[in-house]
Amino acid sequence: MKRSFYLVAVILVLSALMLSACGGGAPAADSGKERGATPAEYAGKKNPVAGSADAAAAGKALYDVNCASCHGEKGAGDGPAGASLSPKPYNLAKAVAETDEAYIYYRIAEGGMMDPYKSSMPAWKDILSEDEIWQVITHIQTFK
Repeated sequence: MKRSFYLVAVILVLSALMLSACGGGAPAADSGKERGATPAEYAGKKNPVAGSADAAAAGKALYDVNCASCHGEKGAGDGPAGASLSPKPYNLAKAVAETDEAYIYYRIAEGGMMDPYKSSMPAWKDILSEDEIWQVITHIQTFK
């Protein structure tokens, strides 16, 4: 009797684990999920180094160290560390095409751990300076 109880308990736990691994997580970032609005404190921000080759080069160095492991070398969301994340890292070339630089600045600064995103993206505002965030954005804007 005791053995049967443990067997049933183990089967229930394993079943629950298998079902949770099959779904129920947040949708992938590219799934068309509605994106939140740019908060007022970020709305209207303009990139002071837009188009600068020096800024893009500095941004690439920062991106390679801090972002490429999840977003991939060309920002397609295919970095090796991103493979295990749910939702998957967003395609940054798509983000550049779909949003404005104020929104991209906001998402880098604040990350994505809050609603409605619920992603693993950390907030960078206390790690990177404002200038460094703009440099990263300038580099991201080179993705096609």
